[in-house]
Amino acid sequence: MAELIIPGPQGRIEARYTEPPYEGAPIALILHPHPKAGGTMQDPITIMLYQMFERHGFGVLRYNSRGVGRSQGQYDQGVGELEDAAYVLDYVENLSESPRFVWCAGYSFGAWITLQLLMRRPEIDGFLAVSPPANHYDLSFLAPCPASGLIVSGDSDSISSPEDVERALTKVRVQKGEQIDRARIKGANHFYQDKREELIGLCEEYLLQRLADAEEKLRLEAEKD
Repeated sequence: MAELIIPGPQGRIEARYTEPPYEGAPIALILHPHPKAGGTMQDPITIMLYQMFERHGFGVLRYNSRGVGRSQGQYDQGVGELEDAAYVLDYVENLSESPRFVWCAGYSFGAWITLQLLMRRPEIDGFLAVSPPANHYDLSFLAPCPASGLIVSGDSDSISSPEDVERALTKVRVQKGEQIDRARIKGANHFYQDKREELIGLCEEYLLQRLADAEEKLRLEAEKD
């Protein structure tokens, strides 16, 4: 894992990066929780998501959004943070040689930015949104959601309850052929205390199934040719 300083829209962006293990390997971008609530790229769940993608052969990048850690600039109500995410995605794509898949994952505020990024970047193939704060932010911009992914909540989350997420998703449409899966973790609060391994296990199971489905689809297409 390398430490990077990326020249971003508001100055330098501090990042951690694991190179893709082979040419054409998939890549993933990981987004951290709310900067005003102490969220950084060193958040435990952010690191665990990073390590999960790393284990499965992805090139992975996580970073501090503007005003966090050694990243320059200041918090911008989500507008500048989305700009940072799009800029860093460009950067990691330019570091990679024709990645097979592009994924994005975020936790809490980072999940909200992830979902917004989907709408602007059609190359994103899949996403993991952990506890998006649907009680604070509207999700109706997912109209329609252009990629399949997983939204996870803890059923004891008082900050972003599963009910808030379900209510927000009633306004969301999905493009034909895409699907938003939902999962709840019993007894988990917003910080997944004592439930983090279960959370990552759930995300990992989803990721591996998606990768297997993609391989099968490619195999069937090759057989047709």
